[in-house]
Amino acid sequence: MKKNGIVLIAIMLMMVMSNFVSAQEKETNKTRYSIEIDPATFAFSGYGVHLRVQPKNSEHLIVGLGAYAMDFPSVLVDLNSKNKDQGWDVRLNQGYGLFGEYYFSEANKKWFAGAQLAFQEYKIEKDFFDGDAKYSNVLLMGLGGYTLQPFDFPLYFKFWGGLGYTGKISGENFIGDAEYDISPILMFGALHIGYTLN
Repeated sequence: MKKNGIVLIAIMLMMVMSNFVSAQEKETNKTRYSIEIDPATFAFSGYGVHLRVQPKNSEHLIVGLGAYAMDFPSVLVDLNSKNKDQGWDVRLNQGYGLFGEYYFSEANKKWFAGAQLAFQEYKIEKDFFDGDAKYSNVLLMGLGGYTLQPFDFPLYFKFWGGLGYTGKISGENFIGDAEYDISPILMFGALHIGYTLN
């Protein structure tokens, strides 16, 4: 009798676990979409909107694309000592990026590492010079960060920073005889606020 009771409990436990595993499989057996914004870009007369996709059956990988623009605050312009205090006004007129992120725990939670490939157009102006100039570049950036999801609903905060390589592919970075120096190495970081739709 005692042996039958243990077998019965074991069978019931296996059935419950089977239902639990099946429910988890259904959760990861679905493509998930997230929308993210970069609030700082709005504060600097721009925008940053990103679509992220967690592919079906993927627990750790997220891919996506984004569009963004902003006026560069002087602190970012001054990171390059050749441009510091030279009267440059810089606008990232339009950027389009492809992103890939690998989460070590689960998608959109905790630590991650990834990469970005982007095409960007800049507009530059200089104090005491008429007109402006535009140039375009390609950016390849390695990045990493931490995603915090503090609530029961799927709102999250993604802190990230990256180091990238960039090169001009078209346009001009001169106004008159003044040259805006384009550093091949770029550091950048941001806070994204996101929401997973399903």
